[in-house]
Amino acid sequence: MSTSLLPSKTVLPTTPETAKKTELLFGGIGFTLVIAMLGFGLAQLPGFNRIGQLGCSILLAVLYRQFVGYPESLRPGIRFASQQLLRLAIVLFGLKLNLDVVLQQGLPLLARDAVTIAFSMIATLLIGKWLKADLSLSLLLGIGTGVCGAAAIAAVSPILKAKEDDTAIGAGLVAFVGTLFSVGYTLLRPLLPMSELQYGVWSGVSLHEIAHVVLAAEPAGPDALAVAILAKLGRVFLLIPLSFLLMYGMKRTAGTLSLNPSAAKPAAGFGPKPKAAIPFPWFLLGFISASVIGTYALGTWIPVKDAFLGDISTLTGFLLTMAMVGLGLNVNLRELRSKALRPLIAMLITSLLLSVGTWISLIL
Repeated sequence: MSTSLLPSKTVLPTTPETAKKTELLFGGIGFTLVIAMLGFGLAQLPGFNRIGQLGCSILLAVLYRQFVGYPESLRPGIRFASQQLLRLAIVLFGLKLNLDVVLQQGLPLLARDAVTIAFSMIATLLIGKWLKADLSLSLLLGIGTGVCGAAAIAAVSPILKAKEDDTAIGAGLVAFVGTLFSVGYTLLRPLLPMSELQYGVWSGVSLHEIAHVVLAAEPAGPDALAVAILAKLGRVFLLIPLSFLLMYGMKRTAGTLSLNPSAAKPAAGFGPKPKAAIPFPWFLLGFISASVIGTYALGTWIPVKDAFLGDISTLTGFLLTMAMVGLGLNVNLRELRSKALRPLIAMLITSLLLSVGTWISLIL
């Protein structure tokens, strides 16, 4: 039989334009990876190890933007990193949340954690309003302070439709301030009339990120570290209901709570502003699913080695760092110099009040 009579497979030609787009996509992703690796190396140096990989990488990205400029040709890959890789990192971050431990052993701490989140958000907004600070950045910093630092800011930014530069600068500021406070905690620990467990609760309830909690609580011993991590996990757990509350608020206000008002502006001459569509953050369901899998499946139904979980944690850190590099490249210090100072002061005051208030409640 003649082969000409057989159906032939359709092969889509790869045009030079498609190949170019693919090259720029992977080139941009690779660019964020390079800066993330440089940030990782910088974080190993004395002094910079207090800031951490995330903070160092954001710093390098911001400096690159200021002195070299934004690499426009790599924008597709950089945007992919700052959006898609960010969502993937948040999903994988859920594997760190042990729901069983939080629900069975951490319930007494959840009340403190809820107060921490509510106080941090309200206080940062009120102080920011008093200082005439940018309220959108103040809200992100309040959420980062109350929940779990940069990861919380990254998780709620799509829900609140925050600007990318606000997300990046917020993540950088909360990492920096959290580092200062965690170092301060370790210096104050020998001077404070607190037991090891009280100190662990204090660290877990009031410090910004998991890394900051570990940094501050580890010198106090394994018991203090365990209860500190437990208290911190409760705050991470509360990110789930907080995200749904923010979604509900966005829908009830037809998107007017958006931290990026320009995204919802109607075209001139086309009548009243239409009701804004609030997309469902599907990655949040991924975060919840990952938490369930990590709690009840990994190690029981799905046999895995501890090294595998360590590798997943490292991958999550790198993906989140690459995403923050992409966001950091959007930061223009000339524009944000006046915008970020007052929200930073508001966050510092809130963090100080939170630390003092939590400490007093524990020793009374």
